[in-house]
Order: sequence, then structure tokens, then C-alpha cells
Amino acid sequence: MTRPLSSPATSPSAFPALLRSWRERRRKSQLALALEAGVSQRHLSFLERGRARPSRAMILQLSETLEVPLRERNDWLVAAGFAPAYRARGLRDPQMGAVMSAVRVMLHNHQPYPAVAIGRAWNILLANEPFDRLGAMLGPDLWTRVGGAERNLMRLFFHPQGIRPHVVNWAQVAPLLWLRARREAEALDGADMRAVPEELLPDQDEHTLWAAEDAALVPVLPLVVSKDGVTLSLFTVIATFGTAQDVTADELRIESLFPADDATAALFAALAG
Repeated sequence: MTRPLSSPATSPSAFPALLRSWRERRRKSQLALALEAGVSQRHLSFLERGRARPSRAMILQLSETLEVPLRERNDWLVAAGFAPAYRARGLRDPQMGAVMSAVRVMLHNHQPYPAVAIGRAWNILLANEPFDRLGAMLGPDLWTRVGGAERNLMRLFFHPQGIRPHVVNWAQVAPLLWLRARREAEALDGADMRAVPEELLPDQDEHTLWAAEDAALVPVLPLVVSKDGVTLSLFTVIATFGTAQDVTADELRIESLFPADDATAALFAALAG
């Protein structure tokens, strides 16, 4: 009987390539990673060159040290011939109930200010009423205009028919938002993470994206939105689940918008009333 060929994910060179790629992505030398992970540099070198086979515990130890997302840790395990360690439960899975209850409480308690829960590739999973009202300010067909199978935060900001035409300080905030998206895509990896910025890039002014205007050194840079005579000044705080043991929970983030001035706070309070 002919032995089946190995798939790329389980070929002998797959794990060494993943390890080396993530080490370089985190800008660590072999020595630095070895010291942080508590292994010898010689053994780490052997792992990267495929001269030594990693144990399951070693894979989890190295991926934890490199802060590899759980989805990619599964890829490491599979590449080395082990079963995945982490599940990717759906939002309706009973074991995700406590997590989603916490998310709903956070979104509700943040009212009267907008807040949204987003998953992988910036897709919006849940939003509170103030966030939906903020979207309605931009037109009832907003999400149709920006496209995509799901409501997507990147498309909301960077699509020409999204919020961009109404952002007063776009030249200041756009480079920071784009840089953040690129870093998130690099941190989480995956074709879906790279696809959204690549799709939106042709519609961007590259001079704006890569050359931020000089801004005053303030604790946060507000997002100033003006539409139909109404001006809002907001900044964002991001929360994640630091002890997640599920792929879906690991990729889940809460983005809470806060008023950056008293006028914006008063406006949201009035809208809630």
C-alpha cells in the first residue's frame, strides 16, 4: 500500500517554520526566547532546524512565551502531529453562556455611551443601543453602503461611504487606526485578518495613512465626528479576556467609547433621556 503524502500542516518542516516565524515576528533572538521560556538555546535551535521533535508541553510553553493566539497554538500542535488543545465554541454554545452574559452586562452598563463587542477580523458580534443610534446618524443604509457579509468595524471607519467623510480630524486619527489594525492582523494572523485591510487599501490616501499630522501630546487622541450640525468627541477603551481558554473568547474584544468633552457627554445623556 502506498503511504499518503503529508499535508503542508503536518510536514516535518511545518512546526520549525512556524516557531521561527513567530519568534521573528515578536522580534526575539533565539537566546532571548530561550531565557524567557526556560529552555536551552541549543535545544531551541534544534527545534527551529527540525533536528529535535517538540513535546506537547514544549509547544504550549513556547507559544505562551511568544503570546501566540490560541487559534495559532492549535496550528502549532497540529503541525507537530498533536491534537488541538483549544476549542472554538460558537456564541450560542452553553459553555460560552457566562462569557456572553458578561459581555452583555458590560455593554448595557456602559450606556448612555456606545460600546460594541467584536470578534475576529473586526466583525461586530454585539452592540448596545447607543452604538446603534450612532450608526443611525450616518443613515439607515450605512451597513449596506460599506458592504460585507457582517457589520465590520474596519469597513465602518475606512470605507468611503462609512464614517470617514464625517471625521473632522481624519488626518490625525486615520494613521493610528490603520496602524492598530495592522498590528492586530499581525498578532492574530490568518488570511481573514489580512483580507479586510487589503480590500480597503485601494480606497485610502496613502499619504494620510503613513504620514500623521503633528498632534498635541494628550493622553488619548479623540475621534471627532460631525454630522448635520452635531459634533461628537470620543475616545476608545479596549477590554479583552485575559484568561481565555477558548479560541472565540480569546479573540473577543469590547470597545467602549467615552466622551472626550462635556458637550459630548451631555448630548449622549440627552439622547438616552
